Amino acid sequence: MMPNINPRQMQQMMRKMGIDQEDLDASEVIIKCPDKTIRITNPSVQRVKMQGSINYQISGPETIEAPDAKEESTISDDDIETVMEQTSCSQDEATAALEETNGDIAEAILKLSEGKN
Repeated sequence: MMPNINPRQMQQMMRKMGIDQEDLDASEVIIKCPDKTIRITNPSVQRVKMQGSINYQISGPETIEAPDAKEESTISDDDIETVMEQTSCSQDEATAALEETNGDIAEAILKLSEGKN
């Protein structure tokens, strides 16, 4: 902060400039990137509104984690239903086949059909 200015005066000056700052009570902030997850525990979080834009300022100790491979599935319920209908298999079998074939419906159907012959 600026020397010799108390926080209340600083807030008033910011409001006059069209800047509104709000402290948020957060216990954890998680930022998911394609190659990692950044977790900030016990953060200090401020929400700043300025000139029609909202920005978040976050500070605190961070932990960087490797991505979880099973975090999000790209296999839809429709894909599972299609495989089940075409192969007369269970939902678990259809899901497993789609996961093994990276969501390729045709390959999953062929895989399950070959197993029954």
